[in-house]
Amino acid sequence: MKRFVTAAVLAALITPGASCGARAQQPASLGQTAAGSPGWTFNVAPYLWLPSVNATLNYNLPSALNGRLPTDLSAGPGDILSHLNFATMVAADAQYGRFSLLTDFIYLNVSATNSHFRSIDFAGLPSLPISGAAELGNSTSLNAKIWTLAAGYTLLQGEWGNVDAIAGFRYFGGSTTTNYDLGITIAGPRCNGATFGGSGSISGSASFWNGIGGFRGRVLVGGSGLFIPYYFDIGAGDSALTWQIASGLGYQTGWAGVSLTYRHLSFDQRSNAVMKNVSMGGPMIMINFTF
Repeated sequence: MKRFVTAAVLAALITPGASCGARAQQPASLGQTAAGSPGWTFNVAPYLWLPSVNATLNYNLPSALNGRLPTDLSAGPGDILSHLNFATMVAADAQYGRFSLLTDFIYLNVSATNSHFRSIDFAGLPSLPISGAAELGNSTSLNAKIWTLAAGYTLLQGEWGNVDAIAGFRYFGGSTTTNYDLGITIAGPRCNGATFGGSGSISGSASFWNGIGGFRGRVLVGGSGLFIPYYFDIGAGDSALTWQIASGLGYQTGWAGVSLTYRHLSFDQRSNAVMKNVSMGGPMIMINFTF
């Protein structure tokens, strides 16, 4: 790993003073405990998320060729760690009574992930499949930013935990570059001498905004300090559909807590998008500080 500059990523006292600690919140991806503290309560939670990343890219071919290059990208948690250049992952929220404001930010810069050209699609012509045997070496670098901002309101609360409704938006901005080495050369359809093949690189980028709505919260496990966080949102906008889900197990003691969860985030784009589908899912550990 080159430069691993990640704040710790992917996140009730047992004594009679537990009521204060039990009101600490978990941010966007993990839900929070029941509202009720007088005045403002703030929460900051760096985390480490190690997802598998799967994406369907739809590169634009050079204008002389006029077409698309469907490409599959796949990287597991081990690939992410071993090829990670830089990452930042942090969530935070603020709560006043039943009202809350929450945010979550992810930045990933990963190099040399596995990728495969599915076919070459010249405009107006049938797809020409590209076999794996023709690919002598493909690797794709990924640069992605994901930002969520939402407001929340506590619908239900009690000694058992809480349920919050949330509404806001999520932004995704990403770019990819695929370096390729093909054992074939394909002539373009325009009879202008343009070809695709050999060694080279091709790049694409996309950004999209989506409105989201959902719910989050915690289920408290007796007076042990343990809790089950949960989070779900779904939305659309520039994407045909985006959704996110997370749950696991956490422990809160006073002003600090830790949680281990599984988190899945998905974007489904329309057919003409450079990034058609992006899916990220894997374990996350979060450290939570309340003040």
